[in-house]
Amino acid sequence: MAGTSTFSASSAYSIFRTSLSSSAKTSPFFLSSKPSFLPMPIFPKTHSRPSFPRIYALSSNDIKVGTNIEVDGAPWRVLEFLHVKPGKGAAFVRTKIRNYITGNTVEKTFRAGSGLEEADVFKETKQFTYKDGAQFVFMDLNTFEEHRLNESDVGDKTKWLKEGMDCNLLFWKGKVIDFELPITVQLTVVDADPGLKGDTAQGGSKPVTLDTGAVVNVPLFINAGDEILVDTRNGQYMSRA
Repeated sequence: MAGTSTFSASSAYSIFRTSLSSSAKTSPFFLSSKPSFLPMPIFPKTHSRPSFPRIYALSSNDIKVGTNIEVDGAPWRVLEFLHVKPGKGAAFVRTKIRNYITGNTVEKTFRAGSGLEEADVFKETKQFTYKDGAQFVFMDLNTFEEHRLNESDVGDKTKWLKEGMDCNLLFWKGKVIDFELPITVQLTVVDADPGLKGDTAQGGSKPVTLDTGAVVNVPLFINAGDEILVDTRNGQYMSRA
């Protein structure tokens, strides 16, 4: 038909492109081929922490034998405790506690329900390897790191301590404050009087000397060279190994 023009999709694209090229640069929505970044607000760093009331790990009502508590900046172990509720007055907890560092034992009373700080005492297994003069050397078998304890630190436990024995070292604030022997140790009898003929396990006892120097009472049938098991908590004979 005369006077009719043909409008194609390609024509529409050309008109749109021309319009965009003339006006887009002035538009706030103009898209550039280069990436652009909007400035981000920068907040100053702060090292302040909100202040909260101190939360205690336990209360005096949680005390039991073996609980580790921190008193006057030192770690203590609860040896005995008794909850007391008198007829008059407030209830309290009477305890006997031992200082891990000094070894002193004292009696201390806590008001029932009062807050206590638990001492962060933890154990690691180390092997007693040898004695160097007046020091006992314990080694970590994984890292080969050595820890040394003085004779005063070991105390009477030395009579049960034997090279190659695994023990638990107790740490507090990165320092060794004590160590624990195995409950049962196997030791060798090095000196014993011979038993009398007809003696039985129930027929009496006699003292013998062990390879660590300890002296224990054993049944009369135990002889020099025998391997025996001893309870380190009370030093009593348990059985033949």
